[in-house]
Amino acid sequence: MIASDSDMPRPHEPSDGGPTLDAASRERLGRYLQALYEPVLDEGLDPRLAELMQQLDRDRAGREGDPDR
Repeated sequence: MIASDSDMPRPHEPSDGGPTLDAASRERLGRYLQALYEPVLDEGLDPRLAELMQQLDRDRAGREGDPDR
């Protein structure tokens, strides 16, 4: 049997009008996303990207210490 739209639970509508997920759906989605991205998180960072991020940190630290910017 195929479920119709009327058989499916509706997301709760918050006061701002946007849909939300119930707690069980959020938990299920969180577990799915964690399983999906866990292998990516375990990969090493490309050395070129690591150097770019370090340069960005140095640039930000320099700007925070400069009162004229």
